[in-house]
Amino acid sequence: MTTEARGDTASGSPIGYSGLEPRSQLSRPVVLLVDDTPFNIDVLRGILAGAYTLKVATNGEKALALAQMQPHPDLILLDVMMPGMDGYEVCERLKADPQTKGIPVIFVTSMNEVEDEQHGFEVGGVDYITKPVSPPLVQARVATHLRLYAHERHLSELVAARTRELETTRLEIIRRLGRAAEFKDDETGQHIIRMSHYTRILAEASGMSPENVDVLFNAAPMHDVGKIGIPEAILMKPGVLTEEEWKVMRRHPTIGAGIIGKHDHPLLETARIVALTHHEKWDGSGYPRGLKGEKIPLVGRIVAIADVFDALTSERPYKPAWTEAESVEFLRREKGRHFEPGLVDLFIERLPEIRRIREQYADVGPQPPPGTAAWEQLPESVGV
Repeated sequence: MTTEARGDTASGSPIGYSGLEPRSQLSRPVVLLVDDTPFNIDVLRGILAGAYTLKVATNGEKALALAQMQPHPDLILLDVMMPGMDGYEVCERLKADPQTKGIPVIFVTSMNEVEDEQHGFEVGGVDYITKPVSPPLVQARVATHLRLYAHERHLSELVAARTRELETTRLEIIRRLGRAAEFKDDETGQHIIRMSHYTRILAEASGMSPENVDVLFNAAPMHDVGKIGIPEAILMKPGVLTEEEWKVMRRHPTIGAGIIGKHDHPLLETARIVALTHHEKWDGSGYPRGLKGEKIPLVGRIVAIADVFDALTSERPYKPAWTEAESVEFLRREKGRHFEPGLVDLFIERLPEIRRIREQYADVGPQPPPGTAAWEQLPESVGV
């Protein structure tokens, strides 16, 4: 008996099968037959050949291997009593594998006690056919479960597509809100692009998981959304802010967090935390809550460095653009004060990547000469 065989390709439709095809209107469903007795395999092939593409396995190990191969079966007819690995164990292992857990399994066996059927359903089977099999019954059960599986997959695809659409819409809203804040602050849209990429680079360097890196990269543009609530006279002031003006300016993280609100969704919740904490400082002298050290969420500590570095190397109403060397020296001087020391070191190690981002997303138009003011003369509003 071969471990894999194809049924004939004659046209025809199984009894009761209509509607969505599991793969396409032109391809036939794939059914895997698993039985250690050649006669039983031949009986099932005789019943199903011509309507389906058939694969055959004569033991549990071969069945698991065939189930992994493309194209995956759309349905498995599985014997229970086989040497070595029995059908129940095969089914359990299929259901434990993300690639095969959705494939419907119908047990075909001479074990006809209620307890046997119950155990079959407990391990993940969708139906139970007793031997000797009735050809019309096999055809009807196979057709029914193929139809159900096809509709289930179709619905899953629709849900996945809708989820992607909602995620795209959510991301676009976040980017637009972030852009609105930059318009209010008279900064270019390139700033949020650059600092988001700096954030991604530093998050990757810190050992953050790829999923969380992606979330933070998409949340970072919302860091200054609270500036929407700050008067333009303060945001656009070409000089150092007064103490009263600073009291107003320091409200923007809280405003931003309020605009975003609390959410269960990781992206929006990360955006809220970033907006609220990216002006906290490692030594506890930041705002709005004066958090210190690791009490500042990691996402806030990362965005703080990315945001300030881009502010330093860009023209602002209160300062010309600084050179890279001056900006890096500022980061070094602020290790342990404004910024987490380890993150500063990681950021500096990746300056070649940072530099490529600066060049790729450079501001359009002539730039002022490099800043000449020393960092101790830097107004407190850098990175506001």
